[in-house]
Amino acid sequence: MLVAAAAMITGLELPLLTLALLVAASFVAGWVDAVVGGGGLIQLPALLIALPSEVPVATIAGTNKLPSFLGTATASATYLRSIRVNWSLAWPLLVMAAVGSAAGAQLTHFLPRQHFTPLVLAAVVGVGWYTWRRPHLGLHAHVKHTGNDARLRMAAIGLVVGAWDGFIGPGTGTFFVIALVSVIGHDFLASSALAKLANLTTNAAAIVAFAFTGNLLWGLGLLMGAANLTGGFLGARTALKQGNTFVRKVFLLVVSALALKLAWDTWFSYVG
Repeated sequence: MLVAAAAMITGLELPLLTLALLVAASFVAGWVDAVVGGGGLIQLPALLIALPSEVPVATIAGTNKLPSFLGTATASATYLRSIRVNWSLAWPLLVMAAVGSAAGAQLTHFLPRQHFTPLVLAAVVGVGWYTWRRPHLGLHAHVKHTGNDARLRMAAIGLVVGAWDGFIGPGTGTFFVIALVSVIGHDFLASSALAKLANLTTNAAAIVAFAFTGNLLWGLGLLMGAANLTGGFLGARTALKQGNTFVRKVFLLVVSALALKLAWDTWFSYVG
């Protein structure tokens, strides 16, 4: 009875334990994503492991966007109540993030599952190394660009990271944060607030693109979304309370753990 109900909700015949683990992974992903970004590096691999092998990458990626969108929306609202956003700089980031995400989503139809992990691993190691080598990065704001120069750079960040989100997805929030900190000069909290808005935009654009091609498991995505939403709300409140130093520590911890897991998965896929 319970298995049948779960199948009716999710659209797949999944064991209840598997479904419970997906919901738990989505909650943790929402918390991590709200604090520093990178929650997709927990949630998407969980879907890749749990869903049957015949489910295509595009459907897994599309389903992942639903809980990501709900969690990011909650975190964004929480940040906006406490952090002032410079909308004249934010709009180029958001517009180009949507364009990049919609374009990137179309490329998932050509991505074999076995190529996913090595791509993400390389990106995570690069970002983690960059942050670790700069102990004061993001602890205080050091704005490097203003006016049209800043808007142009914000647009470029939105387009590149947005395309990554639509195409592969994991680490998008982290990449937005690190780009805003290193290129523009914002601190971690201000960057996290902007990253949430940009990630919300990329998720929405990708959902539309995936829905248009029928690559969404709505029931499973919404069920995981409820957990991600709760995690996002709690994570954003934690980040605002603890400040930049705490966010940086969580960032490095999450990146290190994920890099180890992805390295193991990559090794096993080639030697196993």
